[in-house]
Amino acid sequence: MRAHTLNLLQTATRCSRVRPQPNAHQLAKCASRWSSTSTSASTERKWSTPLAKTLAEAITTTGPISVAAYMRQCLTHPEGGYYTRQTSTGQDQFGTKGDFVTSPEISQVFGELVGIWLYAEWLAQGKKEKVQIIEVGPGRGTLMDDVLRTISSFKAFANSIEGIYLIEASPHLQKQQAKLLSGTEDLHTSEIGLTAPCKYIPGCKIEWCEDIRLLPKEETSTPFILAHEFFDALPIHIFQNIAQSSIPASSTIITPTGPIKPKHGVTTPKNTWHELVVSPTSPYASAGTTITTATGKADEKLDFEMTISKTPTPHSLYLPKMSSRYKKLENTPDAIIEISPESFAYVSDFAIRIGGSNSVPSSPQPASSPNAPTSNQASFPKPEPSGAALILDYGPLDTIPANTLRGIRSHRAVSPFDSPGKVDLSADVDFVALAESALGASPGVEVHGPVEQSFFLSTMGIKERAGRLLKGAKDEETRRRLEVGWRRLIDIGPDGMGKTYKAMAIVPYKKKGPVRRPIGFGGDIVG
Repeated sequence: MRAHTLNLLQTATRCSRVRPQPNAHQLAKCASRWSSTSTSASTERKWSTPLAKTLAEAITTTGPISVAAYMRQCLTHPEGGYYTRQTSTGQDQFGTKGDFVTSPEISQVFGELVGIWLYAEWLAQGKKEKVQIIEVGPGRGTLMDDVLRTISSFKAFANSIEGIYLIEASPHLQKQQAKLLSGTEDLHTSEIGLTAPCKYIPGCKIEWCEDIRLLPKEETSTPFILAHEFFDALPIHIFQNIAQSSIPASSTIITPTGPIKPKHGVTTPKNTWHELVVSPTSPYASAGTTITTATGKADEKLDFEMTISKTPTPHSLYLPKMSSRYKKLENTPDAIIEISPESFAYVSDFAIRIGGSNSVPSSPQPASSPNAPTSNQASFPKPEPSGAALILDYGPLDTIPANTLRGIRSHRAVSPFDSPGKVDLSADVDFVALAESALGASPGVEVHGPVEQSFFLSTMGIKERAGRLLKGAKDEETRRRLEVGWRRLIDIGPDGMGKTYKAMAIVPYKKKGPVRRPIGFGGDIVG
């Protein structure tokens, strides 16, 4: 089965690390230097947010930046990032009063079924000891709260858990998670970050760390990893295939090993991938086409815009060559692809924790962020693969995402270049690319899915669980909320989440016997 899967999903080619994009401190330094020396008209320009001004001043010094660098600063800048800042009203970004609602916020049944999925995997793998529960990007902790409450009902499983780990970079969100999961905001320092007791499992601690690399891999541990609406927020690079692209002989191409100048005059390859980059809009440009902004003004000019890089960038030289899926589009003029190397790095880390890595990659995958794990690590031989990763997110089943970068604020779509730092940014997840990276990172795992969320939740028993809750509802308003919530999760219509959202699982590779499909992916509960 694994060989068949590998034939369907060509293992991604790993490439050398490239020079990272400027981080927040470098951008701030550039901005300070620019603002102290420039007297141009742009210093008088009114920017929509302080972060927009910081980014624009830095770009004026460093030149246009990748979409990935723009997304990273908008989402995680230490002073003005969407997830790292605290809103002026004290409200967080989640829920009906925030900018968007996630599945756990819609119905408690979602988190309960995820908890049951973990329990079923634990049973199927022989009731392992030394279990770790890990969640990346836990939001305000709603999903983990429902998961742990459910797990606490299965005493044997709960007793096998030696630690719960939340990978969260925002101090503000860490406090929200602690209040919900531990009943306190009083966190104590630990070896990897912060810690507090778990209110659901006596004697078990919850630990917070900013980076999954701070969480040591253990050969005898069984990690169960959750990633719900995590990968859609990871930065992407966008490339467009330009026909008859020309590179002047005098052009200098910046590569990871230094600048290179073409020696043989003008080159005119049939098609070349060019990266889409971000730069400030001209202060003299008109408002242009009608746009939707966070303030609702249709004629408002945005702070930034995307343009096509005229010459190759370090990322355009290797990222579109990483997979045969991208290569098939090399002869399609104007084709657009979105690639997230950080996503590849994270899912590779998941796979290695579950299945081990018996050899050091000769050509490690790059990570374009200092906060992303990489597969360039020492060999991690795991005697017996164990654990699982459950990924729940939105994106196509088998195609490469294109033109999916979006912004959202107050539950409506806005331009991703509107009010930087105050608008959530996301893009569709390339599930096939995640599967390629997981299979390529570890010989001890197999991948199931993606399947539509409607199929996953229905086979997990969402209708039956909702029915029990409806019978116990105390009033009509509670019954209405439960009914609307669970149906929305599996609705395959344009306003539902059942078809747009997908589920994918990474589980240990079974060398002998028939393939065991996990529950929710066509399998039954075993063990």
